[in-house]
Amino acid sequence: MGVITYDFEVTSPISPARLFKALVLEGDKLYPKAAPHAIKSVQLQEDGKLGSIVKINFVEGLPFQYVKHKIEGHDKDNFSYNYSLIEGGPLGDKMEKIRYENKFVAAADGGSVCKSLMKFYTVGDYVITEDEIKSHIGRTEGVYKAIETYLLANPHVCN
Repeated sequence: MGVITYDFEVTSPISPARLFKALVLEGDKLYPKAAPHAIKSVQLQEDGKLGSIVKINFVEGLPFQYVKHKIEGHDKDNFSYNYSLIEGGPLGDKMEKIRYENKFVAAADGGSVCKSLMKFYTVGDYVITEDEIKSHIGRTEGVYKAIETYLLANPHVCN
């Protein structure tokens, strides 16, 4: 097994507190509303506590039927959230899991920056390619931007 680490950032005009609330604390309710073209439903076990499993079901026609995340920790006072993709989606038989460590920080313009560290745990001697990493980041950014667009269109949500 190998571990490949990759850092990336996503900027948003939404404040860290509001974006954290939307993506982490209320994501199970907001994802299907913000991205109905991609997300059919979200099932949350254990009310989002440490070790809880989150299953995201995708609409038909997408490359993946679902993904399962395991919540590894979150700190609502510091707007950080850690989880691992443990089943479904891009894992296949090439990756054991993908761990995400996210922190939402204030940007100078009043918005936020989501600083993410991703760790790809590969199976055997498999080496993940740069294109696979970029594709995965693109899907992750797509979720952030869908939530951002929804929050901008609905200023009363997650305040």
